[in-house]
Amino acid sequence: MSSTTAALAATTTVQGALAAIDDELRGTVASILAADPAPFAAALDRLRSAERVFVLGAGRSGLALRMTAMRLMHLGLTVHVVGETTAPAIARGDALLVASGSGTTSGIVRSATTAVSVGAGVIAITTAPGSPLAELATETIVIPAAQKTDHRGSVSLQYSGSLFEQALMLLGDAFFHALWQSAGTSAEELWPRHANLEE
Repeated sequence: MSSTTAALAATTTVQGALAAIDDELRGTVASILAADPAPFAAALDRLRSAERVFVLGAGRSGLALRMTAMRLMHLGLTVHVVGETTAPAIARGDALLVASGSGTTSGIVRSATTAVSVGAGVIAITTAPGSPLAELATETIVIPAAQKTDHRGSVSLQYSGSLFEQALMLLGDAFFHALWQSAGTSAEELWPRHANLEE
């Protein structure tokens, strides 16, 4: 049995699949850690100084950014999820935190275009630094992962954009953690903002 066949066979168990995912995430995080820190610092500054933060992503990317939105709210930021009925119009001084692996998702690019047109900042998280979304962005964060249409398995063994979405969730938590630590607030100070109307 070749090493490739053995590796694929190992991922047919839950533990084997988890090990493969862990290995890919470790490699992706290592690449992000080795990247230029300037865009990350600029993104933190924009989130910190924004009047309001809007988050937008399609599909699983959108779900990952909703998790980030919750944590930013816990910090005391005014946060809106684009598409929710209570989300207001974006304006100058606001920030749009948006994710698209390909950077070409039409609805995402249209929203970023609108944000730019009113003078809002755009923080784009993508795999494609030369994409239309990245060109619109004030800050671009590149996650070195497969796009959802890359079915060759050369970048990731996982299906579709799974690696991008997993890394996006971790990156959102990293944004939150860095902002929280720099704010010097305690967990007890954040706790009263947690939802208390849950079933």
